[in-house]
Amino acid sequence: MVCPCDLQGAGVLVTRPAEQAHKLCRLIATCGGRPVVFPALEIRPPADPAPARELLTDAEGWDLLIFISSNAVSFAQRLLGASPLPRRPRLAAVGQATAEALADAWRAPDLVPTERFDSEALLAMPELQSLAGRRVLIVRGRGGRALLGEALAARGAEVSYAEVYQRVRPEAD
Repeated sequence: MVCPCDLQGAGVLVTRPAEQAHKLCRLIATCGGRPVVFPALEIRPPADPAPARELLTDAEGWDLLIFISSNAVSFAQRLLGASPLPRRPRLAAVGQATAEALADAWRAPDLVPTERFDSEALLAMPELQSLAGRRVLIVRGRGGRALLGEALAARGAEVSYAEVYQRVRPEAD
């Protein structure tokens, strides 16, 4: 790991979810800092997983499944268990980490932005410009940004959301 700076023993507050903080903590320690883990949120399964599971198990009915994050991949995989994703729908990932998680879980995505890794970069891809009559399932956490779905609907897609996880405030004293 390349160290971008010398932290000289400084304590660094790490607010990422506990299960996602390890890599950053290692980098801080490598750079001479003391990571102090204090998660600002937790990632948990949805209170009622049935609606998301139903949407995902009907994957043959979708033209495109868009995974917003590696959390979306991980929690979708938990909902589906050993069931594979059908070959029919194309897969899209918002970023490289999500693309790697998809490849590990099921198969490499068909669409991944190359410059930036956000909804705007995905929306700029030529394959997503004209979607009349296409069915798109966005796999995300509860209450995610509306931009992607709204833009795809404006381009003619029928958009639904499989909310496979939720962000909650952790208990802390």
